[in-house]
Amino acid sequence: MSSFFAFISRTKFINRWSLMRNTSYENLAVHSHEVAVIAHALAVIGNKRLNKNYDANKVAVIALYHDCSEIITGDMPTPIKYISKSFNSQYKMLEERATEKLLNSLPDDMREEYQPIMSSDDKELNFLVKAADKISALIKCVEEKKIGNHEFDSAYKTLLQSVKDMNCDEAEIFMDEFFDEYSMTLDELTI
Repeated sequence: MSSFFAFISRTKFINRWSLMRNTSYENLAVHSHEVAVIAHALAVIGNKRLNKNYDANKVAVIALYHDCSEIITGDMPTPIKYISKSFNSQYKMLEERATEKLLNSLPDDMREEYQPIMSSDDKELNFLVKAADKISALIKCVEEKKIGNHEFDSAYKTLLQSVKDMNCDEAEIFMDEFFDEYSMTLDELTI
């Protein structure tokens, strides 16, 4: 018997943005899906527009599992996670152990398939996932601000600058071509 997929199904119970007043809660399952969609798009943009040779399907799967350690650790708010280098280092070690626990809950023959996804050392693909993660967080800020929640104003500014500071051409193209539409209503999108 294996508990891996039962663990994974619990992503829907991990709420994000716990230190912020939210108009709608975002859970880890929703966030992971959005990051996977955006990371895939960034890889496609890189391949089609920038002559890259990314494995778009692999980056989507890496993104889908990128925060699975939080099933065990919970979502650590960013201001806490980065309060000091030593704390961040300890937290990264905790995340690695949580990922190992999840991987060890798989049968041996399946573990070898999931290990390179959940503990990816592919710097290029991990960079795209990081950019997608930041864009997803920025989208959450847009959604909250659109409803008049000013709690996310500062996070929006910080994340927007953070995406720019990454100097990720794929992210810049995504932001230029697709980001503004996230502030539109359904009626505006369908016109």
